[in-house]
Amino acid sequence: MIQHPAFTIEPWCLRETELNLNILAQTESLFALSNGHIGWRGNLDEGDPYGLSGSYLNGVHELRPLSYAEAGYSYSERDQVVVNVTDGKLIRLLVDDEPFDVRYGELHSHERVLDFRAGVLDRRVEWSSPSDRRVRIASTRLVSLVQRSVAAIRYEIEAVDHEVRVVVQSELVTNEPPPPPSGDPRVSAVLDSSLQAVGYANEGTRCELVHHTKHSEITVAAAMDHEVEGPDSTEVVAECSDDLGRLTVAVTLEPGECLTIVKYVTYGWSATRSEKALRDQIDAALLVASRTGWEGLLAEQRKFLEDFWDRADVEVDGDDEIQQAARFSLFHVLQSGARGGRRAIPGKGLTGPGYDGHAFWDSETFVLSVLTYTMPDAVAHALSWRHDTLASAKARASNLGLKGALFPWRTITGAACSAYWPAGVAAFHVNADIADAVIRYVKASADEKFERGVGLELLSETARLWYSLGHFVRDGGFRIDGVTGPDEYSAISDNNIYTNLMAQRNLRAAADVAERYCESSRALEIEEAEILEWRRAADAVVIPFDAVLGVHSQSERFTDHQVWDFATTSKEQYPLFLNFPYFDLYRKQVIKQADLVLAMYLRGDAFTLEQKRRNFEYYEKLTVRDSSLSVCCQAIIAAEVGYLALAYDYLAEAALMDLEDLEHDTRDGLHVASLAGTWIALVAGFGGMRESNDTLTFAPRLPEGITRLAFNMEFRGRRLRVEVTPSMVSYVLTHGDDLELFHFDRAMTVSTSGPTVFTLTHDHSRQSTPSMPSQPFGRTPRHRVTTSSHEQQEAP
Repeated sequence: MIQHPAFTIEPWCLRETELNLNILAQTESLFALSNGHIGWRGNLDEGDPYGLSGSYLNGVHELRPLSYAEAGYSYSERDQVVVNVTDGKLIRLLVDDEPFDVRYGELHSHERVLDFRAGVLDRRVEWSSPSDRRVRIASTRLVSLVQRSVAAIRYEIEAVDHEVRVVVQSELVTNEPPPPPSGDPRVSAVLDSSLQAVGYANEGTRCELVHHTKHSEITVAAAMDHEVEGPDSTEVVAECSDDLGRLTVAVTLEPGECLTIVKYVTYGWSATRSEKALRDQIDAALLVASRTGWEGLLAEQRKFLEDFWDRADVEVDGDDEIQQAARFSLFHVLQSGARGGRRAIPGKGLTGPGYDGHAFWDSETFVLSVLTYTMPDAVAHALSWRHDTLASAKARASNLGLKGALFPWRTITGAACSAYWPAGVAAFHVNADIADAVIRYVKASADEKFERGVGLELLSETARLWYSLGHFVRDGGFRIDGVTGPDEYSAISDNNIYTNLMAQRNLRAAADVAERYCESSRALEIEEAEILEWRRAADAVVIPFDAVLGVHSQSERFTDHQVWDFATTSKEQYPLFLNFPYFDLYRKQVIKQADLVLAMYLRGDAFTLEQKRRNFEYYEKLTVRDSSLSVCCQAIIAAEVGYLALAYDYLAEAALMDLEDLEHDTRDGLHVASLAGTWIALVAGFGGMRESNDTLTFAPRLPEGITRLAFNMEFRGRRLRVEVTPSMVSYVLTHGDDLELFHFDRAMTVSTSGPTVFTLTHDHSRQSTPSMPSQPFGRTPRHRVTTSSHEQQEAP
């Protein structure tokens, strides 16, 4: 999509200069607005045509039964599916009784702009009706990053060359028709008319609808109010029914005259609070929004984003397309968690119904990795949601005969809802991923209150799970058998290295924090003997190594499996899980996504540089990247071991995953973890950032094609800026007290008084190895060839 001439390459926005109905659903995802609580897809204002209409509230879901050909003990009984809630985006327009529809009449111009600094979606249209009445339409849409329950639209119509009768219908609509079902398991289930009307009201220019889900018993309330500015003859009428609230505005416009409507929309939901309480909540939010006013909401949004970009911006010189993609990615990662409160961050954010709206381990490992250094408050809230679901996780562990807590592989509320146990129940690594996010957040924020409370309990209950799941053997090793690591093509394995190393970190961190907060530990019934056992298990974790091949085995005996027949696998047969039985995938050497390679990033301390290089080269030829989570991990390690050109290729794949619809499912929502992976590949890959001994270390290196990389980040209340060129790197604080960091293995103190500058040697900045590793047949990434101008090319 992004390479289509309708999309321009600009550093601070995503601009579409003409409308292409063939990719309407994909652009609805790209132009989505969210604040982590409310999500509005980038549907056209008038509603039709559309690809997937979508308005979401984080956590609002419906239940459906899961069916099995053969039932089994502890199988999940019910799925949770995201609900398309009341749509407040709709503003329909009639010009001389003819509906404005881009498919009819003449569309003279159509432009949409997602502005990363203003936080709005702008749309500018010039259209002539079938009866040749020409109008200009300008709309600006906003989902507030400051006022959590508020979204708003400014809509303006101007008569161009004739007097026109204009009717505008601003609507709240519930139970819109669902999209047609899809056979792709990555796409959400279709739930038709899942909201039942509870009540409605209207007064003046205000309308309100209240609904209740049939099975999950969630109450959803939505309200809208308006400011209308037009000629004196303007007429306004409001009406409501069970599933529809509508404000109708009618006026005759002379050439050059305008009708302007500002629409404020508020949402609230709860599974426990009363209907009256929700009505009061949305009424209050609507009052505050209207008193803030449209210009006030715009100013709040811009100020919020100015502060965010001061903490989070990434500058990429030499590749304008990657520069745009990096900011696009950061903007959507921010939107996924900015105001989510104590709620999950779904795999698609709130941009579409993909994955049924479920949250996975993607959130902790990828999305929270970025937010930890750019918006740490959002991380504390997301991890507090995991803490809120501890009771369910502990019950799940107990049901499986285990101690501690077992968090689900996919969920909305915290209850397990995967119908496929090899990838679901057996993906125990989610426990360690949550623990890793806790460790990372505490180190980066120095939030002792969080560590003593939420952090300690999450770490200790996940450590208890590992200790009860694993076992000691005669040689003293601690084994964790029968698990599925990140690579879902290798299920039910023994001693998966990623799982074992992350469990090891989990166990050690739980012991450290428990000893640091003795009183809080006693309240959780953590005894000294238990802490000692955690340490003993961590020290004895089994790490498989194939001495013949000289590489680590992803899991025990993995390297003894038959290698997948890549030569006879066509490009059309990827992703493999849609074209081959899992049985065949599980018993072959073929990797869906980075597993051991991810371990070498997150637990780099467990490998030597030479081991990383040998491992990377071996697993590169087996990894097919059938998951969007893979490429950023491969980019990081490729950069570390010297394959900078390959790392650059993988960075581009991560950055353009949705902008180019590389997995052909952007229509169902954005790949938020891959978007986060863009920042990770730049900062951890080419910036070489790692966490080490309670501080940060940097080992920057740039590929050909990127002439300068600069990034801002927050660490322990300070704001740090790092700038890298092929010949030098500078570190400076833009805010806060002096900070101890490492440049490669050299300690330094950075401050606000001026940059600390180092010269990069050729080995540092352009390190390379003699020959590039190979990938599976047909899965070599597109080679990135760039110029310093706006022209971007990719070699075949």
